[in-house]
Amino acid sequence: CCTVRGDLIRILGGLMKRGDQFDAIIVETTGLADPAPVAQTFFVDQDVADRTRLDAIVTVADAVHLDAQLGEHHEAEEQVAFADVVLLNKTDLVEADGLDRVEARIRKINPYAKIIRTARCAAQLDEVLGLNAFSLDRVLEVEPDFLTSDHDHEHDDDVTSVSFVSETPLDLDRFQKWFGNLLQQRGQDILRSKGILDFSGHGDRYVFQGVHMLMDGSPMGPWPEGRPRVSRVVFIGRDLENMGLKEGFEACRAA
Repeated sequence: CCTVRGDLIRILGGLMKRGDQFDAIIVETTGLADPAPVAQTFFVDQDVADRTRLDAIVTVADAVHLDAQLGEHHEAEEQVAFADVVLLNKTDLVEADGLDRVEARIRKINPYAKIIRTARCAAQLDEVLGLNAFSLDRVLEVEPDFLTSDHDHEHDDDVTSVSFVSETPLDLDRFQKWFGNLLQQRGQDILRSKGILDFSGHGDRYVFQGVHMLMDGSPMGPWPEGRPRVSRVVFIGRDLENMGLKEGFEACRAA
């Protein structure tokens, strides 16, 4: 599942040979592109990973036709599921109640993406650029919302999002074994994952996020005073109900 885009690697390599001439590189895919290989390229290819960082995945959704597209195209669901930001476009052509329904459909697939309603994609640049959405620091910035999200279990026809909470500290060895096996066996179906974890005997918060089988994580400083030490994990993917996620996560609790 850890595939990369060879054409993207070649293009990025050529651009980077020009030196420090770029503030950012925007990769615009075709409407039916699978976002996974594009995102994974920034983690799997060492030269690309050393010289660039993935800032965010922005998906443009057609408010008029999104329902039909989600039903007809597997890639449309993938693009919504992977998104950090969804530009819900053509909102000037849809009535308010219709927009609410479309937005609810997006939320069922990906409760954690920021949705921006636009006409002709007229969004502010700071809403789509420089978001640092793949930074572990960014996970911590939204920690209050992340830890209090009520999207515990959302369904779409194919893509599901689930989240689990533990107020009991986790055992580091148990979690690493469970999560490693999970990604090895079912990583192809796990589109996005992220978490803030409290490990028994460790004073720092452990933060991670992943794309399919790839996971980036590290200790990110002590828990803030007055904040509960609560672990929470989030998964967005396919067939999550048959992975035993809840049981596996709860089995990682320290004795």
